[in-house]
Amino acid sequence: MSKFYTRTGDDGATGTLGKTRLPKYHPRIEAVGTLDETTATLGLARALTESPEVDAILIKVQRDIYKIMAEVAATPENAAKFRSINSTDVEWLEKQTDALSEKVEMPKEFILPGETKGGGALSVARTVTRRAERRIAELIDKEELENKELLRYLNRLSSLCFILELVENQFKGKEIQKAR
Repeated sequence: MSKFYTRTGDDGATGTLGKTRLPKYHPRIEAVGTLDETTATLGLARALTESPEVDAILIKVQRDIYKIMAEVAATPENAAKFRSINSTDVEWLEKQTDALSEKVEMPKEFILPGETKGGGALSVARTVTRRAERRIAELIDKEELENKELLRYLNRLSSLCFILELVENQFKGKEIQKAR
């Protein structure tokens, strides 16, 4: 039986998709970790939501996040080999968001998360996605990542998470609580 640990990270470094090892606190590794949190929170949201529209969307998004993680974890010389997120993926998110936004009433002010378990989980996923977006923006700004579609994807994903929260709350028949 294989072990669930390798001990290779005991020195405070972790491997990349290439020959390089980086300190676990390196911005690239921080970005990969935040993307991992993103897909985990999306998985929790998927487990808690009851709206049938939400599940299929979140499965595709989780698979996309793993593609993004691979590209971010790749060394610059290997990044092109792992690049798969492009403008078509961003457009898919936009179409999902647009279609769903026609089915819900958009709030005119800030709302309080937590009307439903699934909606609350989607709100957490939205905030973690925003953090991942900030980490990717930093890597692009420092010219450590080239693919700006990753940034656009995460930006659209956070909007989609908000709409999915509204969809879930509406599906469960819950009124939105305003922040004021």
